Amino acid sequence: MIRTAVPDDVPVIHEMVRELAEYERALHEAKATEEQLREALFGERPAAFAHIAETDAGEVAGFALWFLNFSTWRGVHGIYLEDLYVRPRVRGGGHGKALLTELARICVARGYERLEWSVLNWNAPSISFYESLGAKPQDEWTVYRLTDGALASLGS
Repeated sequence: MIRTAVPDDVPVIHEMVRELAEYERALHEAKATEEQLREALFGERPAAFAHIAETDAGEVAGFALWFLNFSTWRGVHGIYLEDLYVRPRVRGGGHGKALLTELARICVARGYERLEWSVLNWNAPSISFYESLGAKPQDEWTVYRLTDGALASLGS
């Protein structure tokens, strides 16, 4: 079952964000707090959205956290999937596909023309999964990021 996240889900979302960061070998970079997630998802002006996958027994199996982007070429919004995570003990049960299916449904219903995300180059299981759904790598593009000191220096 896929459902829209509610404020009571914030602790488990935070927990899974940290699990994902550990899986991606970057736990030391996962600095977001529960309070920050609560504000981003459920504050006065939400900046992000989340969906929860549950097992038949009602256990939280995974989540998708996303936000809107905009394509100047297409002239419409799209969804950028920041995090997709399914807990290891329930992987293979269709939860990841169900989460992506729900985001694709939202795109179609709202007239959004893109559903995009990033995946680490070494994450072969995820890459195979995404490609099995028809997703195509955008290998002509390289992601750039400013953080910490470089961001502060440029911004001041």
